[in-house]
Amino acid sequence: MAREIGDVILKMEGISLSFGGVKALTNISFDVREHEIRSIIGPNGAGKSSMLNVINGVYHPQEGQVTFRGEVRRDMEPHKAAKQGIARTFQNIALFKGMSVIDNIMTGRNLKMKCNVFHHALHWGKARAEEIEHRKKVEEVIDFLEIQNIRKTPVGRLPYGLQKRVELGRALAAEPSMMLLDEPMAGMNVEEKQDMCRFILDVNDQFGTTIVLIEHDMGVVMDISDRVVVLDYGKKIGDGEPDEVKNNPDVIAAYLGTSH
Repeated sequence: MAREIGDVILKMEGISLSFGGVKALTNISFDVREHEIRSIIGPNGAGKSSMLNVINGVYHPQEGQVTFRGEVRRDMEPHKAAKQGIARTFQNIALFKGMSVIDNIMTGRNLKMKCNVFHHALHWGKARAEEIEHRKKVEEVIDFLEIQNIRKTPVGRLPYGLQKRVELGRALAAEPSMMLLDEPMAGMNVEEKQDMCRFILDVNDQFGTTIVLIEHDMGVVMDISDRVVVLDYGKKIGDGEPDEVKNNPDVIAAYLGTSH
């Protein structure tokens, strides 16, 4: 059954964010629809990561309003965003390098666990049953990402591309309704990018997960995105479907370095 893009589930309205006298974001508005792949692009320093940090509560904007599933979110914190179904990956890999692949992905299940740390330490009763259930979910993620042969390998021993796949797996293990992916293909070779594109499309298609994506590879963005918003120096200069954005004179100027 084909994926159907639904109604707006995230609205960013008039978002402005400053650090001291430096304006990271200025009066930016856009929305995200359920089940779509929504890309945020722009030159270095455009404010893309700052925008993701506003969405999941790392930063609180001085002006503007964030609405998620009809609820205005004030003073959102990352753990609250996670509980609401928003998962996140980062530009710089944030994995536990000494832990195995399966244990890293297992950390993505923390919010789903009901038993306390003491019971899990004893590995007894309900805690044991709960861990078995969570490990079953993690094994499903491992099968989905085709990393069965490295499931017990310490993450620090893996090549960069596989580490990025494990990080995607940890986010996916939380069973989010929305995933924020901050440059998931940065530093990858062509084959690794192709694999990551396939997995992102499959997550979106098979699980119905809404994807908000930052990516520098314009070919990737234009191939997999439903809609694209373009930032430059903290301001929005374009917003629409890939072909519309690709032919926007302001976007072309920004990428050619002639807008300022």
